[in-house]
Amino acid sequence: MVMETSLRLRGADSTPSQHGLRIHAKQKLPLASNALLQAHAEIDTSTRKPSHLALLARQFFPQLSANVGVGVQLERGNIFRYSLRGKKAVSFTSDGLLGLNIKGRLLADKDFQPRNKRGAVELAWTILDFRKGQDVRLKAGYELYRKMPYFQLRENNWTLNGYMDGKWDVRFDM
Repeated sequence: MVMETSLRLRGADSTPSQHGLRIHAKQKLPLASNALLQAHAEIDTSTRKPSHLALLARQFFPQLSANVGVGVQLERGNIFRYSLRGKKAVSFTSDGLLGLNIKGRLLADKDFQPRNKRGAVELAWTILDFRKGQDVRLKAGYELYRKMPYFQLRENNWTLNGYMDGKWDVRFDM
C-alpha cells in the first residue's frame, strides 16, 4: 500500500493554533479482509513540529455500507485522546454515485471523559468524467453539534471545504 500525503491549508478565520500550512501523511496497513490499521501524522510548517499523530483500527462492513474505527491520537505534541468514529452510507442510485452519509466521531481524554463530539449528515454526489479525466464530488452537509451547514467540492486531487461561519480549508493530495 502506498502512503498518502497531502498539503492542507486552513483559512485565517480558523482557530489560530490550526491555521497555516500543514503536511499530512496517512498509511493504511491491512489487518484482515475487512479491517486495517491506519496511521496519520501531520507537521505544522510554521512550527516545524508534529501537530497530530494518530493510530486507528478500522473495521469495514461492506454489506451495510458502514465502517467503525477506534484508536488513539496525540494533538499539538501533548494532548492525548481516545478516538471512536463511525460512518454509514445510504445510496440513492444503483451505481452509488448519489447518496447520504451519516457520520460521527467522539474524542475522549485519558480518563475517558468526552472532549469533542462531531456528527454530520451529508448529501454526496459524485460525477465521473465531469470533463475528460476529471472527476468531481459535491457534498452538502450539516454538522449536528456545531449546528453548521457546510459544503465540499472535490476535483481529482483538490478539495475545498467551506462552512457557513466563514471558515474554510483546502487540501491538495499528492
